[in-house]
Amino acid sequence: MSVYVERRGQGPNLVLLHGWGMNSAVWDGLAMRLENDASLYLVDLPGFGQSDALPPDATLSDWVQAILEVVPHQATWLGWSLGGLLATQAALLAPNRVSQLITLASSPCFVANDTWPGIKPQVLANFEQQLLADHQAVVNRFLALQAMGSEHAREDIRQLKASLAAKPAPSPTALAAGLALLGEVDQRAQLCELRMPLLRLYGRLDGLVPHQVIVRVEALLPEDVQYRHSHIEAKASHAAFISHPDATAERIKLFLQQN
Repeated sequence: MSVYVERRGQGPNLVLLHGWGMNSAVWDGLAMRLENDASLYLVDLPGFGQSDALPPDATLSDWVQAILEVVPHQATWLGWSLGGLLATQAALLAPNRVSQLITLASSPCFVANDTWPGIKPQVLANFEQQLLADHQAVVNRFLALQAMGSEHAREDIRQLKASLAAKPAPSPTALAAGLALLGEVDQRAQLCELRMPLLRLYGRLDGLVPHQVIVRVEALLPEDVQYRHSHIEAKASHAAFISHPDATAERIKLFLQQN
């Protein structure tokens, strides 16, 4: 299989991983703001955009290994939502390859339980069942959830749909596998192993990664990391880089400059 990567810009290497249902075109607005400060590697996750799908039984680590084969030997990794799980897994599997880690609207565990806020298990289960009948309708519903709460919700959805339409539709196999990863992966116990500089960006109005997650994640991160910082965009939902691209880009550029 092959993973598609688009390279743009100049400067230190920055790998960008999109979220579930999307493709790398979703980064276009942010990439325009970063390409003078970094060499960008915009990845289509396996089965999304122009990348081939992995087998249905592929693990999170299998997805990461496929991406590691096509990106620079050393880079800062930035992952949004599902992409945040992948970027974090890369940092755990190959810490010598991930010089810095940025997650955007991501959680080490996306599913809610009695002690952890997140997506209700039944919501993900419903999505999985509906994928069999109409996967495009499920993607559209998920886009609406990502924008929910944003003061620019209608425009956010329009931009997300435009990005989705810019490349081939995602593979139904990849959609199902990606949903399974969101429902099954739990990296909470491994966060203490991270040693590279960390930046975690959140939206205060995010319904998929509730703001209550933030303090819980902070408690799991190692205290001896050289640089670790979290920022909450007060009026953003799940896609702050769409609704607040300038502010998001400035946070990322400052992080790259400081480290």
